[in-house]
Amino acid sequence: MGAHVIYESRLELARLMLADFDRAAVTIVAQPFQLSARMGGRIRRHIPDFLLWDGIGAATVVDVKPAGLLAEPTVTRTLAWVGKLIEARGWQFEVWSGCDGVLLANVRFLAGYRRSWLFSEDLLNEVRTAVGDGDTIAAVERRLAPRHQGGTVRPALLHLLWRGEATADLHQVLGGATTLRRTRERVP
Repeated sequence: MGAHVIYESRLELARLMLADFDRAAVTIVAQPFQLSARMGGRIRRHIPDFLLWDGIGAATVVDVKPAGLLAEPTVTRTLAWVGKLIEARGWQFEVWSGCDGVLLANVRFLAGYRRSWLFSEDLLNEVRTAVGDGDTIAAVERRLAPRHQGGTVRPALLHLLWRGEATADLHQVLGGATTLRRTRERVP
């Protein structure tokens, strides 16, 4: 998004970071709207945590809830009610309670390399060209070492991973032995 998005818990921050990393999510809105309805003589209200728009106009509404709360009857009823309303609109509804810890740690790590202005376009172009399917991070570093000071190639590679211009299995801890794959198109 290129801007700050509010969150209210570490669990929401984790989901927000994954949304920011997701190339399909082009817009992220925190607490996008309030739903309210009279049910059983009472007014029910709920504000979802995030609204994610993709590049073709599809929307996903996300409610972030700790796993331990999902079995509580009030939470169950509220999420069922919200899910029905959202899906009736033709949008997707997601209840998120966490993900694989290694994936989240890798995405959190890569987020430190997301700022494009920190990297010269010449270096990024050279690293893009040097990455071949099946290369490891260490192999690309060795290949470019004669032309670059130590410590410049890996950050550029990590930036390209953040941008989705190269991919790796993020369910495995990132390191020199991480296998890379090229993506077909360059991210703007």
